Formats: sequence, structure tokens, C-alpha cells
Amino acid sequence: MKLAWILWLASVLPPQSADSLCLSTTVYLEARDQSVRGQQAVAEVALRRRDSGLWGSTVCDVVTANKQFAPTLVSPSTRLGNTEAWARAVTVALEAENNWALPAGERKEIVPGASHFAALAVASPSWRNAYQVATIGDHTFYKVQSLKPRKS
Repeated sequence: MKLAWILWLASVLPPQSADSLCLSTTVYLEARDQSVRGQQAVAEVALRRRDSGLWGSTVCDVVTANKQFAPTLVSPSTRLGNTEAWARAVTVALEAENNWALPAGERKEIVPGASHFAALAVASPSWRNAYQVATIGDHTFYKVQSLKPRKS
């Protein structure tokens, strides 16, 4: 499957199905080589951002916001060809959505408060007012004190 096809499909699906597809795609692209815990943390950041409303009101809006997540950073012709990793990403995304649907006090949070993450081997973010929440695998997760969407 090519990324462009997946994003097109998300654009014609009902919102809940589209969000599940966009979250699964993001988990795959960002963390397919990470542990399940690392994948859960990536999903959690996307869901927390959706709830903030600063990057959009749907998961698809959030993960396709300019230069925020892999769906906008990799080529649209990127193939999602590892079927085992895809199946795991879908499972993680669906479980994350179910967990996030619980009241805030009942959710199992992997990276509490984290709204950003980076693979420091390939990126050097310079967020102001951020502090490190956790490092899981190749990703370091941050809570940014002043959540403001980046101006394009």
C-alpha cells in the first residue's frame, strides 16, 4: 500500500474509521521498528494533540498537519509493505483509541502530558519550555509547556 492511497482512503471514510486509519498509519511510519510501548506512546501523543484542538479536531487533521508527523514528512509514494508491522500498528492504534476514550483518570498513560516526540538520531528539536517525559526506544517524548500550533 502506498501512503498516498491510504490518505486518500481516509478522506472518503467516515470520521471514526478515517481517524483509526490515520493513527495506524502514523504508528507504522513513526514507530514500526519500536516496541509496542513505544508505538503506544506515539499514538498517545497524536490523541493528546487531537484533544488539544491546536492541530485540528480529528486524528487525521493532527497527523497531517504540516511537518508534525511522518505522513507529511515522507514521500506520498512511500510503501507500507511490512504486513506484520502494519498489523501490529493497527492493533496498537485501535487499543490506544479505546484507552483514550476512557475518562482521563482511568486511562493508562505511557507518556503523561507528552505532546511532542523526536528521534534524536535524526532530528534536533528546539522547543522552548519543554521537558523530557520519557525515552522509549529511539524516541524521546516531551511535554511542551505552551502548546501553540506552528505557523506555516
